[in-house]
Amino acid sequence: MSVTIKNNITKSLKNIEKNLAQVPKEAYKEFVQNTPIRSGNARRKTRLDGTKIKAQYPYAKKLDEGFSNQNPDGMSKPTEDFIKKRVAAILRKK
Repeated sequence: MSVTIKNNITKSLKNIEKNLAQVPKEAYKEFVQNTPIRSGNARRKTRLDGTKIKAQYPYAKKLDEGFSNQNPDGMSKPTEDFIKKRVAAILRKK
């Protein structure tokens, strides 16, 4: 009986780890979708480096502070909200 429970717990933990490992990629996609488009430069110059999203253009901070009417919330805040919801959903799954 205890072996079955241990196997189920191990299987669940592996599944959680697998899903959590995908969160940075999903967050990157969310960040890019929230990046305003004018010429497309900002989206093109945004990269995922391991688990870090790097906005590598001089006006990234301005856009993130809501400078653009296309996304007055910037990119970081909506991405943080997405990450919180996604992690909560992963941890709720059985």
